[in-house]
Amino acid sequence: MGCAHNAADLAQDTFLRILSSRDALLGMREPRAYLTTTAKHLLLDRARRQLLEQTYLAELSALAMLPSEAAFYPAPDEILLALEALGQIDQALIRVSGNARQAFLLHYLEGQTQAEIAEQLDVSPRMVRHYLVEALLQCKLDMG
Repeated sequence: MGCAHNAADLAQDTFLRILSSRDALLGMREPRAYLTTTAKHLLLDRARRQLLEQTYLAELSALAMLPSEAAFYPAPDEILLALEALGQIDQALIRVSGNARQAFLLHYLEGQTQAEIAEQLDVSPRMVRHYLVEALLQCKLDMG
């Protein structure tokens, strides 16, 4: 985790998630496994969110290096809106299948074509389109 503060945050998030779904715990045979799985999922969510933020910040710093394009530098409120939108997309992607999430990230962040994604995921290009539609529909549902 890098430091005690991050570990404490993860522990708190894990227990909050478990407390909010306490009805699901009734009659559970393996509560320790559930706790571990919940923590792993939160850790993956945190890593994904950090990757999105780092990518965005890298783009911002690249723009800052170009003085001729300083007029196109986003205002602080625009940056905040963009970060909030990224957070909403991140939350929507949690609700889709792993392949749909991967296809979305490869297509929209990495710029890969559907054919390249199909080869990488070992599925047909039609299935990649299905994954992208699944992810985009979930984003639309979550964003109203």
